[in-house]
Amino acid sequence: MAAAAAINAIGRRKSAIARAYLSAGSGKITINNRELADYFPSGILQYVVTQPLALTGNEGKYDIKVNLDGGGVTGQAGALSLAIARALCEVDKEAFHPVLKSNGLLTRDARKVERKKPGRPGARKRFQFSKR
Repeated sequence: MAAAAAINAIGRRKSAIARAYLSAGSGKITINNRELADYFPSGILQYVVTQPLALTGNEGKYDIKVNLDGGGVTGQAGALSLAIARALCEVDKEAFHPVLKSNGLLTRDARKVERKKPGRPGARKRFQFSKR
């Protein structure tokens, strides 16, 4: 990896978009100019975000600057996880790709909210049936 150039990757989940910039450093993760623990207070979401780094043994090796936009906290965490995994593959594809692929971290989760249909209260729900 080049010393000065940052590797960037994009990740999406639901309606969230994460743009991650990976550069050599001390392991600091900054999301929209806020710390990881400040942006995602939940330990589960912090685990989801740092999972690609933990599986490849890169915790504390890279500084990650992230622009996160859209969606809710779960979608944003999933999008960021995918962006970090893709950026790590650009660093060393031969070493990191098989590990990330086998753990399902390189797959884009395409599930989105189904649209509401006309004449119904929700996407699939029906109004209560009345025989009389």
